[in-house]
Amino acid sequence: MNVLSKILRAVLLAGAVLSGAAVQADAAYPARPLTFVVPYPAGGSADILARAIGQQLGERLGQPVVVDNRAGAGTAIGAKAVASAAPDGYTLLLGTVSSQAINPAMNKVGYDPVHDFAPVAPLASIPFVLVAHPSVPARNVQELVAMARAEPGRLSYASAGPGTSNHLAGELLASAAQVRLLHVPYKGSAPALNDVVAGHVPVMFDLQATALPYVQSGRLKALAVTGKARSALLPEVPTVAEGGWPDYEVSAWFGVFAPAGTPPAIVQRLNAALTAVVQTPEMQKRLHDLGAEPETGAVEAYARHVREEADRWTGVVRRAGLLAQ
Repeated sequence: MNVLSKILRAVLLAGAVLSGAAVQADAAYPARPLTFVVPYPAGGSADILARAIGQQLGERLGQPVVVDNRAGAGTAIGAKAVASAAPDGYTLLLGTVSSQAINPAMNKVGYDPVHDFAPVAPLASIPFVLVAHPSVPARNVQELVAMARAEPGRLSYASAGPGTSNHLAGELLASAAQVRLLHVPYKGSAPALNDVVAGHVPVMFDLQATALPYVQSGRLKALAVTGKARSALLPEVPTVAEGGWPDYEVSAWFGVFAPAGTPPAIVQRLNAALTAVVQTPEMQKRLHDLGAEPETGAVEAYARHVREEADRWTGVVRRAGLLAQ
């Protein structure tokens, strides 16, 4: 056996040993508790969802799942921490449309939302409702757009702040309908919604979970929902797409992400476990109570969806002139 053959044999043997070790490591996963990073403060919808999912995921995997709230910088602090973590399946992120699409499009977040993560599984989405104060004459989104066309730049809408989902929902409508809207940012959804209820700002895109009580009581009226289909909670309210803009869709979606480079076998095992969790009657009810719609899907399909969302919101930000800071 010549020297070259010996070297080649040694390389192949080493590769086989390493491959075998990797298979054994994946088979033993998980051997210790997992950390589930939530890039939002405790107590909100994302935190409630993460704790419910984490508890059931831990039961299925046989290891505790510890929720770690790392809020700040519009989700960038928590997301960056996971992007920088060891790709071993023990650190996961509750990713959202903000952390994986909107915030990176608008700001320098220190991570790439597509290349620095391994998408694991979708969990749920919450559509927005375009709500208006009862004094607004428009009865639907078409009439609201007609109002905006009649007085360009005068029709205002409230949001939770620059770069938030309900801000960009308005920018997307303005772009799709080719109208000018006046954005009125607040420091959070609650004060924004309160001012719409009080009549200080005429309209807002708000999550259906928080908008629903005001719609049911008559203090606000629902002009449209922003999901792909009508909401089961507001079946009589048409979608924006039905109003004449078929490509319009906005939702606050939630999913699980691991650091890029996490072994595919671990990602697939997590996907299977999370899919099973979301499909339990208990979790279906919990999601319904949060105003959320359960979602499941294969790893490859979810990865494609995340890439499409990142591209879409980058385009919305660019067209609106909301350049990265």
